[in-house]
Amino acid sequence: MAKRSAIERNKKVRKTVSKYAAKRGALKAKARDKSAPMEEQFAARLALASLPRDGSATRIRNRCEFSGRPRGYYRKLKLSRIALRQLASGGEVPGMVKASW
Repeated sequence: MAKRSAIERNKKVRKTVSKYAAKRGALKAKARDKSAPMEEQFAARLALASLPRDGSATRIRNRCEFSGRPRGYYRKLKLSRIALRQLASGGEVPGMVKASW
C-alpha cells in the first residue's frame, strides 16, 4: 500500500489539472501561434509560467486504484499488476482466468 500522503497529493494534483486545463490550453495555443505578434506570444508564455506547476498534466502520477502502487500500472484497468493478479485469482475480473497448459 502506498503512503496515504502520496495518494492524497496525487488527487490534489488531478483536481488542480482539471481546474486549469482550459486556461493552460488557451495560453499554450496563443504562445505557439506563429501568426500572432511576438509580444502576445511572450505575454502568453509569461502568463503560462505564472500558473501553478501542479496545473500541468505531466505532474499526474498514474496510481493503482486498489493499492496506490505507482509502478506496474495498467492504464486500461487502472490497476497495478499485483492488484490485478489478486483480483483475477479471486475471480473478480470478468473473463480473466489463470493460465495453465
